[in-house]
Amino acid sequence: MSKQEAAQQVRVARRRAGISWAQIAEQLGVAKEWSTAALLGSHPMTEAQAEIVQQLLDIDDAAAEALQMQPYRAPLAEDVISDPTVYRFHEALMVYGPAIKELIHEEFGDGIMSAINFQMSVERRPHPGGDRVVVTFDGKFLDYQW
Repeated sequence: MSKQEAAQQVRVARRRAGISWAQIAEQLGVAKEWSTAALLGSHPMTEAQAEIVQQLLDIDDAAAEALQMQPYRAPLAEDVISDPTVYRFHEALMVYGPAIKELIHEEFGDGIMSAINFQMSVERRPHPGGDRVVVTFDGKFLDYQW
């Protein structure tokens, strides 16, 4: 079974079980952002983590095994990129990416933000004009070594 097939099984099983992504993360003892990405195929889980997920969601052995495999971190599929939520992040980076790059270089020097030594959070912030989505990217700065 592929990680993508396991992810689909997880998505269906989670919905059927009525368990939130946050509740799964709590049972695993990790951040909801990391565990959701792992369950959707972007990170490998340990055997112990996969067993907890298997018990929580009643997924089959093949899916639990696939959750433990090292992923291929490739570009997103066209149907994912065209999803309005995912596309808005692409849109925001197309508009603000050059400014983010300039500000990182001004503040830190010549380098990049790591996506390997990286954490993120997704939070809700109440606002009178409609609740706000707050996404925080927290990556280690890696300077270029020339």
